[in-house]
Amino acid sequence: MLDDQLKTQLAAYLERVTQPFELVASLDESETAAQMRDLLTTIQTLRSDKISLRLDGNDARKPSFTLQRQGSTSSLRFAGLPLGHEFTSLVLALLWTGGHPPKEEQDLLDQIAAIEGDFNFEVYMSLSCHNCPDVVQALSLMAILNPNIKTTVIEGGAFQQEVQEREIMAVPMVYLNGQVFGAGRMLLGEIVAKLDTGAAAREAAKLSAKEAFEVLIVGGGPAGAAAAIYTARKGIRTGIAAERIGGQVNDTLDIENYISVNKTEGPKFAAALESHIGDYDIDVMRLQRAAKLIPAAETGGLITVELENGGTLQAKSVVLSTGARWRNMNVPGEDQYRTKGVAYCPSCDGPLFKGKRVAVIGGGNSGVEAAIDLAGVVEHVTVFEFMPELKADAVLQKKLASLPNVTVIKNAQTTEVLGDGSKVTGLAYKDRTNDEVKQVALEGIFVQIGLLPNTDWLKGTLELNKMGEIVIDAKGQTSVPGVFAAGDCTNVPYKQIVIAAGAGATAGLSAFDHLIRN
Repeated sequence: MLDDQLKTQLAAYLERVTQPFELVASLDESETAAQMRDLLTTIQTLRSDKISLRLDGNDARKPSFTLQRQGSTSSLRFAGLPLGHEFTSLVLALLWTGGHPPKEEQDLLDQIAAIEGDFNFEVYMSLSCHNCPDVVQALSLMAILNPNIKTTVIEGGAFQQEVQEREIMAVPMVYLNGQVFGAGRMLLGEIVAKLDTGAAAREAAKLSAKEAFEVLIVGGGPAGAAAAIYTARKGIRTGIAAERIGGQVNDTLDIENYISVNKTEGPKFAAALESHIGDYDIDVMRLQRAAKLIPAAETGGLITVELENGGTLQAKSVVLSTGARWRNMNVPGEDQYRTKGVAYCPSCDGPLFKGKRVAVIGGGNSGVEAAIDLAGVVEHVTVFEFMPELKADAVLQKKLASLPNVTVIKNAQTTEVLGDGSKVTGLAYKDRTNDEVKQVALEGIFVQIGLLPNTDWLKGTLELNKMGEIVIDAKGQTSVPGVFAAGDCTNVPYKQIVIAAGAGATAGLSAFDHLIRN
């Protein structure tokens, strides 16, 4: 099941297990069950003094297995094989169950342990989903820390009937006590905040009590990370307020154009950003979304950032690096069928459409790459492009044209997502050459039509262009003194990671220059 290299790595990790625990498998006659038996036997053999194995489980979901620490009533179950992107989730679950401390702030761990009530989570994931591990690991840790919380991690490919019965068309998909709790990437703090209703007010008060920063960065993507590192290296008090470190990079699959890094994946790149930030004395405030910017009342005064949770932060200078989000089609049916056939992450949700007919909206690089990716999984892909020609690079168009199960429709304006009330059944579009409205029967629609800057909260405060992008000069200065900006939220052309990182460094240095001159 595991090659020699993985076994060696796993054995090294399992040396950190300090408390004995038991693996209990519920198996059937399937090939997946045989692989699960092999995997669990390998794990037990690698740390036989601390890990025991039973094969007599009787859970209704087969194949599945639980991790049970001796003397604990915690409940964590994996249904199907947690391999692929989820192998790390399995390793962490083994370590945490075995007593190895998680790398989370103690306040958050204490908050999890204190949650009262009965919570039964089911999280559906796919092995190719790079958004799923954050959710799987968060819910796994919660189940290990708090006996009131039960978590079952379900690999959709092994339980197709469940997936179809629940009409799951996007992962990760989380159910709590049988009802939909959330879909898409969620971080540990976000999940805890939804369960602990008083957390937001406590967090807001804690943030408002902080001393003013010399530089406050709003946003934690490549631009924000670079700005923070450059200002922290100058020895000035630096803070980052962000929803998540890495920003949209977390949702990117392969990165092959960041100079000096031949190839990496978005989540790995985001983890590297977080690690680099951690090397410096930077106050990182996660899960924070800005709601309002209040310029300083006088030259050299404090700038205020109001947060959605009601907290406020103040700083002598601010760097805005709030990035961008996927652009919606804004047609009837899109919102209604989001996660019910309308999707935005081909690598995450593509396996759920195996053998089905899907569409990709957009003929740029992202759209064509998505179509190529999906063509290896689904029955057929139809690419809809608004313009007379595709905009993707020639090498991508050549690859797309070589695929037998792909159709490209140009001059197509999407007008409506069609459905039966519970899931997508097709798409309506207008042929722009003759205004004829046509329909295509589909079961999935992947939207890949570019980005929108996350600047709605800044309207009326500083200068934005007609695209909603923050207008900056060569130094990253905005129209408000002491407020700088960088990355995909600005009017800088070419939204690329390497460009955002460079712009962040520029904005950070400009903020420092502003401080020493004022």
